[in-house]
Amino acid sequence: MLKTIGNALFSKIQNPKFIPGEKQGEDYEVRTYPAAKWVSTTTTGMHWDPAISTGFRRLFKYIQGANMNKVAVDMTAPVSCLVHPGAGPACESSFTVSFYIPEELQDAPPEPSDQTVFLESRKEFTAYVRTYGGFSNEQVKRENLLKLVESLTRDGVSFQEQPYYTAGYDSPFKLTNRRNEVWILKKAEG
Repeated sequence: MLKTIGNALFSKIQNPKFIPGEKQGEDYEVRTYPAAKWVSTTTTGMHWDPAISTGFRRLFKYIQGANMNKVAVDMTAPVSCLVHPGAGPACESSFTVSFYIPEELQDAPPEPSDQTVFLESRKEFTAYVRTYGGFSNEQVKRENLLKLVESLTRDGVSFQEQPYYTAGYDSPFKLTNRRNEVWILKKAEG
């Protein structure tokens, strides 16, 4: 556990590769992420923060060695969360929290031993990304998501209204220069 926390605080954490697109707006960017493997878990609930916390704890156990190979896996960033909003304000949403599998394990990641954790093969996707700083919470994520929707609408960009992603890159121990994002998926053509 100390190694993972140390890596998160002091070393370069691996991020998934992406291909930057042409910058369409001054307040967001376009990225295409190639197909890659992630380790994920899904929770349901009314609120982001407890759902992400539950998902993070499950995935942290996986990278600490709670997997079929009983091997530690390096921490990566971001911690992404795919959000499928509930049908209404008093309905539960689905939150799929994920860690990117490091490059060296992409071909053969350890199988999870917890039945609530699974390996996910994400297909290539293109997202519109808004980056913001500070400590993030449910309200801040929602505000930035709405700002991104406003920007995309302003620019006449076609996008999927849902699902969408939130992403956090930093350890809770990092106090300054924090990086958070919201991702809205590009609408499929044709």
